[in-house]
Amino acid sequence: MAGRFAPRSARAALPHQAADPALRTAAPSHDAPAVRAAEPSHDAPAVRAAEPSHDAPAVRAAEPSRDAPALTREWTPPGPLDLRLVLGPLRRGPADPTFRMVADGTFWRATRTPEGPGTLRVAARGDRIEAAAWGAGADWLLAGLPALLGADDDPDAFVPRHRLLALTRHRRPGLRLLRTGLVMESLIPSILEQKVTTDEAYRAWRHLVRRFGTPAPGPTADLGLHVMPDPRGWAMIPSWEWHRANVDAKRSSTILRAVRVARRLEEAATMNLPEALTRLELIPGIGPWTSAETLQRSNGAPDAVTVGDLHLPGIVGHALADHRDADDEEMLTLLTPYEGQRHRATRLILLSGHTPKRRSPRMTPGDITHL
Repeated sequence: MAGRFAPRSARAALPHQAADPALRTAAPSHDAPAVRAAEPSHDAPAVRAAEPSHDAPAVRAAEPSRDAPALTREWTPPGPLDLRLVLGPLRRGPADPTFRMVADGTFWRATRTPEGPGTLRVAARGDRIEAAAWGAGADWLLAGLPALLGADDDPDAFVPRHRLLALTRHRRPGLRLLRTGLVMESLIPSILEQKVTTDEAYRAWRHLVRRFGTPAPGPTADLGLHVMPDPRGWAMIPSWEWHRANVDAKRSSTILRAVRVARRLEEAATMNLPEALTRLELIPGIGPWTSAETLQRSNGAPDAVTVGDLHLPGIVGHALADHRDADDEEMLTLLTPYEGQRHRATRLILLSGHTPKRRSPRMTPGDITHL
């Protein structure tokens, strides 16, 4: 699954992905406040949040949509920020029902927060980030916007020991490691990706979220965004629907074990890396690969290196030692100089494009739907 962190060239949005021009946020004026209320429509009253305190982000209601009013926020990152690089790891395939990037560079994300379902729209406007959120989780999403975009990350903690990594970091100054603060959101799709091709896992995620999730709040009908089920919703999925989604009993059973203790697993988002890994791996079926893939997103863990990946050891070995047949042990040895920053090192390697040429057929996808 390592290759998904490498950015793809931009392409025109599909019809169902195109954003309604009326929903796009105009560039702010220089004297505009960081958070402001948009003009209300004639058929709906303006909604305004309480005046913010000095230690809390300002959040006010923006133009009401046909579903619900939006809250908005502006944030200025402390340095260069590439939204595509930062938010890319949240995208589970080109038709992910929880994530969209539209042609104007706006990113949409539908998720389930501790406060309830929410939709977040993020766009870069010059050196500022503009965000709008809808749904019960809107306040939570806007409060966590800086962390989501890497405000807690420290890129300067990484000291390149290889020329390839030094050049890649120089060429990609906008890379920061995101932090969602949500464990189950990343854990479930990571379990679906165990021991199968990415296409199989992405199809399963799409089928299950669209079938058992809920439409995302806000003006998302044209985007087809959905919020994934809550823990009870996952637990109530019939066995034949897992089968129809081409998810075998081992993976579906792991998900069912995880959602039974979802509250305890979500606590891992506030733990340091060793404790968080231990918490997740207490669940049978969750091993080092799955826990690392999850905590890279939920915790923004810069040292959560993915062990057990089919391709990553060979990619790292090829980039750092010209050894494309490296195994996990050799990969960890090569990454020793980057202890504490090993995940960032692998991200930079993948972004460098210095990967070995394919020399064997792709893994054949499995199919249990006809059984």
